[in-house]
Amino acid sequence: MPNSDLSGAGTTLLFSPSFFYRFDQKQWKDQKPYPPYGTIYAASLMQQEGFSVNLFDTHLKESTSEIEPVLKSLRPRYLIIYDDGFNYLTKMCLTAMRAAAFELINYGKSGECRIIVCNSDAADHYDLYLSQGADFVILGEGELTLLELLKSLEANEKSQAHVAGLAFRRDEVSICTLPRPVLKDLDALPDPAWDLIDMPAYQSLWQASEGYFSLNLATTRGCPYKCNWCAKPIYGNRYNSRSPQRVVGEMSTLHARYGVSHFWMADDIFGLNPKWVQQFQQEILSRDLQIKIKIQSRADLLVQENYIKSLVEAGIKEVWIGAESGSQKVLDAMDKGTTIQQIEQSTRLLQAYKVRVGFFLQFAYPGESMVEIKETISMMLRLMPDDIGISISYPLPGTLFYERVKHQLRSKQNWVDSDDLDTMYIAAYSPAFYKQLHRFVHKLFRLKQGWLNLGAVIRGKRRITRAALKSIASLIYYLPAVTADRFKLYRLSTP
Repeated sequence: MPNSDLSGAGTTLLFSPSFFYRFDQKQWKDQKPYPPYGTIYAASLMQQEGFSVNLFDTHLKESTSEIEPVLKSLRPRYLIIYDDGFNYLTKMCLTAMRAAAFELINYGKSGECRIIVCNSDAADHYDLYLSQGADFVILGEGELTLLELLKSLEANEKSQAHVAGLAFRRDEVSICTLPRPVLKDLDALPDPAWDLIDMPAYQSLWQASEGYFSLNLATTRGCPYKCNWCAKPIYGNRYNSRSPQRVVGEMSTLHARYGVSHFWMADDIFGLNPKWVQQFQQEILSRDLQIKIKIQSRADLLVQENYIKSLVEAGIKEVWIGAESGSQKVLDAMDKGTTIQQIEQSTRLLQAYKVRVGFFLQFAYPGESMVEIKETISMMLRLMPDDIGISISYPLPGTLFYERVKHQLRSKQNWVDSDDLDTMYIAAYSPAFYKQLHRFVHKLFRLKQGWLNLGAVIRGKRRITRAALKSIASLIYYLPAVTADRFKLYRLSTP
């Protein structure tokens, strides 16, 4: 990793994400916040290079104005608005967070800081951020670009046009430098600067809501698959892994130091290489690390029993599958590269090994009609994962999906928050229909869960736990609610 005479020499940096959990009520209500992992990754490298690094962690803040006294106290030379590119919430490019970023830029300018921005939304709309006062926008993977940029600025170089992966303005004209090659040796980076995180604050929220403490990690960068609706402005269409030894070493330290017992692996695709998974499993076992892990994966990667065994032995307790649709026609239109048979096979196999299964489902993709919607609902009810996450197809710049529908887009082109679910383009049905569909499918799923739990308790197949009783009791609400929502959905589906 680079280290030269042009070191930070104590120059003060203030890192800040622009994502606020409190600005997204759906996420804040869950009370399961994660720290800005990508942010502290970049901060760690700057620490190593001799900069004086501080963090204003917006994830748990109430307002952007809280940065003002921090700026006055620290008087940093640079305010670096750097979001967690691993977290799917920042990839949504929500306008509530864009507004927060603009406010942070204004506070930074008032504090006479140079402003550097690195996040998905800025990469897509660098002109917008530069016009709001950002001095530089990092395009793509940020650590090495940021380091080279800071060294150039600290050396008082007249131009930064030689710094790859950058956008800036010269004479009121936006300039983009050459793309930066991706970082292939991820082990060359230092471990994230966890010392910058207020761990007790996160721990108390998790303990209160879930009874344990979970943190986020990433073992890889990028995704080699080409689902045509998936935006990858930061890490791109590649797949590079950290070594299992480095990953498990970090997990072991966090477990010992902070009592972390659960990890969410924020990789787009965890464990693409079966050999890597075996080495990861061996590292976990050799350290006798008693932890639970949640991952995201694809159905076609989860159809081999030996692979599932390795995941289970490594501590994987929950797998979220990008199922997306119960219609092969829709999956093919998405360029998903998976089949309904693989979704069924992987779900059954994971369930056989007592692994919790979550489905990501997506409605309103072009070409989807009521027939395909019913196929998706039917698949969900037939396979009954443990949980579901429902979204509406969301066209983001840089995707083939966006190119196909951009001529249909209205003035609104981004969601306000993660619960917005506006189609923003001409779908088969109205935006109101899809919002009602979202509510209906969730209630229908919970209704069937209640019936299954009631049957299992009656047959003696499940212990009478608090969770089981809650699910059974919810039948009183979901029975009439599903009926009412089904009627509303029918009315919205007719011209």
